[in-house]
Formats: sequence, C-alpha cells, structure tokens
Amino acid sequence: MQRAIYVLHFRLAFHTKQGIAFQDWFVQLAGHAFGADFEEVRPYGAQGDLKSDGRRVSTRAVFQCYAPKQMIDTKLMAKIDEDFHGARAHWGDQMSEWIFVHNDGDGLPPKVVQHIDALRAAHPDINIETWSEPELHALAFTLPLPAMQALFGYAPSIAVLDHLVLSDIVPIIDALARQEPNPNPPLTPPSIEKLKKNALSDDSAFLLQMGRRKSALVGTFFSKTPRPDLGERIAEAFRTRYAELKSLELPADSIFGYLQNYAGMNGEPKRQGAALAVLAYFFDSCDIFEDPAVLVEAL
Repeated sequence: MQRAIYVLHFRLAFHTKQGIAFQDWFVQLAGHAFGADFEEVRPYGAQGDLKSDGRRVSTRAVFQCYAPKQMIDTKLMAKIDEDFHGARAHWGDQMSEWIFVHNDGDGLPPKVVQHIDALRAAHPDINIETWSEPELHALAFTLPLPAMQALFGYAPSIAVLDHLVLSDIVPIIDALARQEPNPNPPLTPPSIEKLKKNALSDDSAFLLQMGRRKSALVGTFFSKTPRPDLGERIAEAFRTRYAELKSLELPADSIFGYLQNYAGMNGEPKRQGAALAVLAYFFDSCDIFEDPAVLVEAL
C-alpha cells in the first residue's frame, strides 16, 4: 500500500514540477539513489554551474535538467546544444557521459531525437542519454523505504487504515465541507467499467480497493449528520476540482494524485488513510471521474 501511494506521488511530481523545482527534485532523487557517488553542482556567482546540475563520480556522468511548461523543438535543440557543448568545454576529460533529464513523459519530438543522434555520431567518445519518466521511475523505486519517506513523506499502511474509526473521518469531511458547491451538479450513475474508462493504473485501483475497506464509515457519517445536503456539497467540490484538473490534460493518475491531496492525503498517516476512504466513497458513488458511455439497444 505504501509503495502504491509513493508511485502516485512520483507521477504527480514528475508531471507537475517545472524549471528549478524539477531540477531540485531530480537532485534529491539522485542523491538518495546514488549516495556519495552523486555530487550536486549549484550555481556559484559568475561561474554559474558550468552547465551541470549534478555529476556521478564513478561513471563521470554530467546531468542537465530541462523542464519547461511546454516543449518547443527549436528551443529544445538550442538548449541541448548550449548545455552539451558547454558541459564538454567545462568538464573535458571529467565527462564521459552526458545525461539530459527532461519532464516530457510523452517522449521527445522526432527532430530533437535526430538532433541528439547527430551529437552522438559527432562525439562517439561521450555516451549521450536522455532520461524521462521511465528512467526516473526505475531510479526512485530501487530506493529503500526510509529514502522514499524522505522523498515523499510518510504513507499509511494497511494496519493504519484498518484501525480507523468514525472520529478519524470527521476532520476530512469538515475540511471538504468548506468548499463552495455548484448549484446545478451533474449526476451520473455508477459503472463497473469506471477504472478502465479513466485509464487509472493498477496502483490507483489498489488504493481505491484499500480505501473501500473503510468507506462504509463515510456512508455512516452522512447517514447520521444533521446536514442532509452535506454529501452533495462535498461531491460537487470534488467534481469541480476534477473538471479543473481534466482541463489541464493531465494523465489520469496525476489527476488522481491531485485529488488525493485535495482530500487531505498530505498529513500524518492516519489522516491519509481517512482521506483515502473518503476518496474511495465518492469515486464509487460516481461523483468524480467519468463513466463509459453505455449503448442500450432499443427494443
């Protein structure tokens, strides 16, 4: 369960961090993964960073990060040229690998790939690589649990979830109840094909399964509350946030990760478990994410 939560934290960080924030995140990840073999290179006065965000001593690899809001092939090729040739000039024999770390999970544009191939052909003495989501994911999930906790914070275990009681749910409901509802909420029926429709991963499916272990507590709370509209108010808050995230064209798991944080999964483990139960409750009642279209044959 903890690993599934960390996978979603990783995906959310990869797809949302940009610029210096992405660079700092990568440096922290590489530091945990490579230990003393990795050295961060920070900008220093007029020297700058000598076109290196970090280096791995044993392999003489120089890392350069690039995470713009939008990839534009001409700017990207100019950036690659500037950084590669700059690193080659500054590090010389100290660089036998150059690794370009970027945040485009869909892959680089074809002209950029060809441009990198031309650099490889022109400089066969230097191993040139590009790292993106798969490489960073592999790096992150070789880490032991304490390192993951340092990167992503503490996550609830199944034992924590199973010991939740009704009073643990109340702070989550109270926080969500402060959201302003839409006066005309869209209502849709539930569907067993919902996970497939939304392209959610096995990790997301597993977390929803775990949340269902205690989602009945949420239903119990709403059946006892003196505020009959409370459930619908919170449902509309989720729907509104989901619509905002979907408009950004984020991957489904990133949206799910955002909604985890929105539900309160950014505190201590017991609170995270309670928030997961609330999220599973509203997912199953079809108040967030979408149902597939159902074709009904006319009789």
